[in-house]
Amino acid sequence: MNLYELKMSLKTVGDQLNQVASDIVAKAGDPSTPIQEVQDLKAKKSELQERFNILKTQHDELEASQRRDFENQKPVLAGIEEPKAKITAAKAELYRSAMRNRPLSDDVKAVLGDRNNTGGEKLLPKTVSDELLHEPFVKNPLRDVSTFTNETNLEVPKISFTLSDDDFIADTETAKEMKAEGDTVVFGRHKFKVFVPISETILKGSDANLVETVDQALESGLAAKEKKVAFAATPKTGEETMSFYSTQTGIKSVNGENKYKAIKKAIADLHEDYRDNAKIVMTYADYSDIIETLANGNTTYYDAPPERVLGKPVIFADAAVDPIIGDFRYSHFNYDIEMIYDRDKDVKTGIELFVLTAWFDHKIKLKSAFRIAKVADAPTV
Repeated sequence: MNLYELKMSLKTVGDQLNQVASDIVAKAGDPSTPIQEVQDLKAKKSELQERFNILKTQHDELEASQRRDFENQKPVLAGIEEPKAKITAAKAELYRSAMRNRPLSDDVKAVLGDRNNTGGEKLLPKTVSDELLHEPFVKNPLRDVSTFTNETNLEVPKISFTLSDDDFIADTETAKEMKAEGDTVVFGRHKFKVFVPISETILKGSDANLVETVDQALESGLAAKEKKVAFAATPKTGEETMSFYSTQTGIKSVNGENKYKAIKKAIADLHEDYRDNAKIVMTYADYSDIIETLANGNTTYYDAPPERVLGKPVIFADAAVDPIIGDFRYSHFNYDIEMIYDRDKDVKTGIELFVLTAWFDHKIKLKSAFRIAKVADAPTV
């Protein structure tokens, strides 16, 4: 029985119920009417009331279902014209759809640049993945100096140009490296996941608050993973070639009696092709120690910018246990185009999780472009 038929049946039974109720009042007020007739009418009213209740329940359930279907078919972004507000609303709908395990509407896919043609996988839309990689809230300090790309099966040349004369490379270390390892870098796919807990309050709250909460957590997760693999003193199995400090990466160490002199010697040890664009990545604690030693009561050093003190721009990273000096254009992070989103549940706490699965790699394209500064008693690589 469809909704229209239910409405007609409900009206028919309702009219009969009203008529019987009126008859009961009329006959109960007539002393000449046998009481049995009144009782029969009351029994009939009870039967009609039960029929009415059954029909009403069916009617209300079917009407609510059709209303939900209608609401789901309405464009989620209807009436939103401002581009940024439309993207925020679309991203909020993406996160809510993932958490409630419902399909993403076509208008949301259109705004976010959905790349999933098969419909069988939950690929993160292009707009969202681009913002996560290129507009981070919590920054990996290397993002300002390293190369970042978003390509599948990426292969790149180690150097950006060649000459017909194959001995044009002036740096002998680079020439040896190219001869030993080839002139092309092939990026792999290392899988990792970022889990974002989302409370029901956040999920039901404003679009802006939901998007900000999820985006900041995802951006922080990506940045944390990038820093972890790039500065790992003891890399995880399979991630050895992603760390500046790994013996498999093989970056040359330069020793000095203290870190200041080690950094100066490392800069000088770089070939001029890399020295001109070199930067120093080090901890703020190491830099503070250097300033304290150099100052020796002179406040001038405390006011001087780090570049003037050390001769090259300085980037602070707490994970850089030994200063890394080099041309960071040859540090290259690549994310696979595919990022998959899904939902999960923390069985220990019962909290719902938005889950992002990503694949990436970090390659030191030329180890000759880098040096690691160590104190004199530290072993060299």
